[in-house]
Amino acid sequence: MALPGRTEDGRQLFLKCLADVIRVLSLDVAPEPDAGDERQWSHQVRGALRKACRQEPVLPEASFGVLMKAAVHDPDPSFNRQFVEPALHAFGYRRVRSALLDCLRTGTDQERAGAARAWYWSALPLRPSGVSAEGSDIGGQAEAAEVDDRSVLASEWNEAALREFVRNEHLDVRRCILPGLPLRKSAYPPELHDVVEAAVMIARSHPDEYIRHRVEHQVRG
Repeated sequence: MALPGRTEDGRQLFLKCLADVIRVLSLDVAPEPDAGDERQWSHQVRGALRKACRQEPVLPEASFGVLMKAAVHDPDPSFNRQFVEPALHAFGYRRVRSALLDCLRTGTDQERAGAARAWYWSALPLRPSGVSAEGSDIGGQAEAAEVDDRSVLASEWNEAALREFVRNEHLDVRRCILPGLPLRKSAYPPELHDVVEAAVMIARSHPDEYIRHRVEHQVRG
């Protein structure tokens, strides 16, 4: 089953995030949408960002925050990759994943759900790219030793996501965390095995059809 749409409408906040992306990265697109044209404008912003990234840009420090906010607040779990990928190229796996982990731990429920959606793309293999960050001399990676480490912070994320799934009853948070959540006890230290059992029990008895369907797929896998 495809991930259902969000139960909360955060589109206005996402449009503000897009306006910040335009401003900070100086994208060649209108700074705000015309009334009733928000969806088309958002596609124009995405297109302008892709075009800018093909021109080997040097991203300012301020771009990290606006790209991550746009990735977290993007309502589409496929298109949010377009904000995660340039951030990975410019600032590295650790910094991107650390920001998403912090969002999962301390953000609003809407931000927690968005961070889980964006985390899916945070292990993308990085293709050769001219995207870099100001002050970087290692091809846009924040830590030279971690250029190829796509697993950085994975265990920290899995533990935080497991605890959040059990603790937080918000529907969007649980829907978005579950697809990327390992549900094997072997994926966690012994002190978390009871939490894994609790997560499976919650998911199997949940009133939401997507969650009930998804947990059986993951337990069998």
